[in-house]
Amino acid sequence: MGTNVVEAIDKLSAAITADPSRARGKNLPATARLTGGLRCELTGPYNERLVTDMPPAVGGGASGPNPGWLMRGAMASCTATVIAMRAAKLGIDLENLEVTAESDSDLRGILGLDEAITAGHGPVRIKVKISSPDATADVLRELVEWADAHSPVTCTVRNAPECRLEIEIV
Repeated sequence: MGTNVVEAIDKLSAAITADPSRARGKNLPATARLTGGLRCELTGPYNERLVTDMPPAVGGGASGPNPGWLMRGAMASCTATVIAMRAAKLGIDLENLEVTAESDSDLRGILGLDEAITAGHGPVRIKVKISSPDATADVLRELVEWADAHSPVTCTVRNAPECRLEIEIV
């Protein structure tokens, strides 16, 4: 894994260092379209497709993961990716890497049963299992902490940016 990842990171870092304006940009959109019941099809700019659905308890068909699970999955996979990128850059061979993101929620929020209770997820816990044949526990801990502080998805959840709603009636 290491060489191609390191080469790509070095090339991108050099380009951004030479012209810092290249670091900022608008992220590619994800669009959800309701296809029936509570099932949505997500599409992306490169023909990515993913289906979400809710569990039967709230009227869904469980034909795909629910959106909250995707959020946790995005946090887990983004953190794992940044750990792997940083490990490659530092020359650390990872033997095992597993990242789990968990959260709590209160269904009264999404069901509108109590307006004082948010529909948002409560505390999020990220758990990392990691091992390396050539790095100490302290080095691995430092690697994970660095990656956690640089994981775009986790940082976005942790730092909650402004979120605007635009409505277009068609």
